[in-house]
Amino acid sequence: MRFPKQVRTYCPRCRTHTKHSVTIYKGGKRRTLSEGQRRYLRKQEGYGSKRKPEQKRFAKVTKKTSLKLKCSQCGYTYHTEGIRVKKFELVEVVGR
Repeated sequence: MRFPKQVRTYCPRCRTHTKHSVTIYKGGKRRTLSEGQRRYLRKQEGYGSKRKPEQKRFAKVTKKTSLKLKCSQCGYTYHTEGIRVKKFELVEVVGR
């Protein structure tokens, strides 16, 4: 799917339609000191098996791609709900 790098859409902070720059959301690195990660690593230790069974095959063919929209007026950034597509590409729109 080809998606424009600049989109004119509603900004919840400005409460009006403004131009937004679009980027693909990428999750950050996990924090090793967070409680959930410490609990996971503690359960992984020892001679026992894995904490959860490893999945033999994937149920889904594609992954969801979330978008980050940044308002050009106020700089407010928010995320959109994920779009399930095989290939996602941001393109520069010419002639608008």
